[in-house]
Amino acid sequence: MNCAARRSSPLDLDLLGAAEVDQLRAALAGVDYTVDAVTGLLGSEAQAALMRDATVPGLRATDAEQVAGTPLATLTRLWPLQAPIAAGDAERALPGLVGPLVAAGMLSRDGDLVRALVDVRPYGDDDHDWWVACDLTPGLDGSDRRVASDHVLGVSAASTTLAQLALRTPVDRALDLGTGCGVQSLHLAAHADTVVATDVNPRALAMARLTASLSQQPVDLRDGSLWQPVAGETYDLVVTNPPFVISPATGERLVYRDSGLPGDEAVRRIVTGAPAHLTPGGWCQVLANWVHGRGQSWAERVGGWLTDGGCDAWVVQREVLDPAAYVEMWLADAGLVGHPQWSSRYDAWLTWLDAAGVEAVGMGWLCLRRADGADPVLRIEDWPYGIEQPVGPEVAAWGSRVDVLSGLGDGELLASRLVRAADVVQETYGAPGAADPARIVLRRGRGVRRAREVDTVAAALVGVCDGELSLAQVLDALAELLGHDPAVLRADYPEIIRGLVEEGWLGW
Repeated sequence: MNCAARRSSPLDLDLLGAAEVDQLRAALAGVDYTVDAVTGLLGSEAQAALMRDATVPGLRATDAEQVAGTPLATLTRLWPLQAPIAAGDAERALPGLVGPLVAAGMLSRDGDLVRALVDVRPYGDDDHDWWVACDLTPGLDGSDRRVASDHVLGVSAASTTLAQLALRTPVDRALDLGTGCGVQSLHLAAHADTVVATDVNPRALAMARLTASLSQQPVDLRDGSLWQPVAGETYDLVVTNPPFVISPATGERLVYRDSGLPGDEAVRRIVTGAPAHLTPGGWCQVLANWVHGRGQSWAERVGGWLTDGGCDAWVVQREVLDPAAYVEMWLADAGLVGHPQWSSRYDAWLTWLDAAGVEAVGMGWLCLRRADGADPVLRIEDWPYGIEQPVGPEVAAWGSRVDVLSGLGDGELLASRLVRAADVVQETYGAPGAADPARIVLRRGRGVRRAREVDTVAAALVGVCDGELSLAQVLDALAELLGHDPAVLRADYPEIIRGLVEEGWLGW
């Protein structure tokens, strides 16, 4: 039995010509259909309720006497709230467009009522207002969450995470691998001369094409799976939120999350294939899930994908779920809560995970940079705690710090005059009144917001570094103050200092 929902009408966005797209863009801009305006119209309570898939507060807000029937209220009810609207209101908000949008399968009309069949959602960042075309959000107000197998997800937590992770430095060529509705391409087009976007789902490509056209962003859209559509090409920046769900790859498939490959194979192929598609110094940034296998640490597994690629890599695990919690999350995502197949699908999935030796599933991100050096840097860490967003600038800063460190011998490092990062604070732990602390912990308030336990020498070194003295001078002074051999400190601490620099505690 197929659990996916069936579509009530076909979508043919090719029926919207350039004139109709221009007209739609003008209508949206003309009524200020933007994130800020819609949020202001709904108010904080209704906006928060909508984020929980509840529309009643939003419907009340848009039905208030002072805004009811205005074009902005009409479009907000039509798309984010997915409510039927009067045909007259639709014509006033979208003059001359209701007929073409019905013909293209974006709207339906039944007598005097117009409904949305496809979502057009305002989206933006600090500098841009855009619009994203995608399928309707399932499950509003407790409705059926099941979607068709080719469902095109809109702006999601994952797409927002990737947008915050991605580097925003100007580049020549950028690739949005597995574009979906085209969210990442909008961001990339703001700082890349050329943007290529791929997807294996024709419906997603159609949506992404409309997204790009509405926002007047040139994007080269290509059909195909993984690296196949860009064979032989290289890019300065690749971003991807691939279908990473770890499953047996059997039965029903939701294309936006299921690759058709077993386990974490899709992510492995992306990671191992990335170096061949990066220019020197180019980055590939991946959101991913990975297996915690029986008898092997997750770091060994993921690290094995990275050892021979000639790339510096920074991998961060943000969350870990046990198999039961993982399966429940994705069954709920598929709208199977309360469905007759819930138990059988749950049992089959757990059986497969157990047979495959999967003890848990890790979730996080990988940032690879083609280094072409003799000794690429591989950093793999578990950090489930707070991270300042956007984290992209911290990724870029990490790459710069790695570059500087790779060119410095220990002697040159010790001759450097470093400065403590402005966000560093120190915490000490110990019994009240004790002469010395039992533990010293440094914390950063920016970027990854790290915590690092250090000894007395390292803590004092970080505290002293203000750019006035070289590291060698600082270590010699600390040796005299603390009763250590200065030669021992000069020999033992360069590696510790390198770690402090790589993590951003110290810099130039």
